Amino acid sequence: MKPWLIFFLTLKIATAEYVPVVLWHGMGDTCCFSFSLGGFQRFLEEQLKGVYVHSLRIGNSTTEDFENGYFMNPNHQIEYACNQIAGDPYLKKGFNAIGFSQGAQFMRGLIQRCGHLLPPVKNFISLGGQHQGVYGLPHCGAVSHATCDYFRKLLNYAAYVGWVQKYLVQATYWHDPLNEALYKNNSIFLSDINNEKRVLKGYVRNLQKLEHFVMVKFDNDTMVQPVETSWFGFYAPGQSIKLQNLQESNIYKKDRLGLKQMDKDGKLVFLHTEGDHLRFTDGWFIKNILQPYLNMTIE
Repeated sequence: MKPWLIFFLTLKIATAEYVPVVLWHGMGDTCCFSFSLGGFQRFLEEQLKGVYVHSLRIGNSTTEDFENGYFMNPNHQIEYACNQIAGDPYLKKGFNAIGFSQGAQFMRGLIQRCGHLLPPVKNFISLGGQHQGVYGLPHCGAVSHATCDYFRKLLNYAAYVGWVQKYLVQATYWHDPLNEALYKNNSIFLSDINNEKRVLKGYVRNLQKLEHFVMVKFDNDTMVQPVETSWFGFYAPGQSIKLQNLQESNIYKKDRLGLKQMDKDGKLVFLHTEGDHLRFTDGWFIKNILQPYLNMTIE
């Protein structure tokens, strides 16, 4: 190889610019706690030298960011985040997106609703997201436990009341399989981004622009019920015992979100790891997420 070519290639590698990463935290967290997403941001910056990481803060302070994870309507959060990303000049060439827990379905909502207004989202990583919603309580016992069913019924009684949907974030992705019509008609967030009320083709087009949609399920998750929701699975309609996977659901069969086509195109990736909610090792993340989906440079 010519010496000048070696020099050129070395220079190109040395000045390579990694695709930026945008993070969206989960419930009970904020953008920047050093023991949580702040630490994860530093981890990414160490692994991908020089990478730009934008950890979304929903609000004017960490306190507001924390509170908004419970009380700011997800529709407003998504609009806020869209404006934040659009105004960041470091993201203008595109970015990879990572959503943690409820931040995963919010990030997906962002991609679907305003992806055409933003720089291209290349890979979307969903860590323990609840893409078909939840029907259970954090750290509650087995789904057949009588106490769990009792509290489920209490939440079902109020979850779809207008003011609860408006002011309690978790109610907006509460999914009652015993009354699918009530859920679809009254959920102001989840049933919309899942195209269950009507099919918005713009949502489909924006989601299908992704290079990969990577869904990570935590096998021993005690926060998310059912655990299969992290892979777009859920209870079969009309009961709360039998589970069905994505491919068995109407969202897939009728291709309401374009996921069937994405699956055929090899864009859907289903990963799992042992451990409780959002518990993974650095080694697992590097091997399964960072190397195949984040270790990419701007063209």
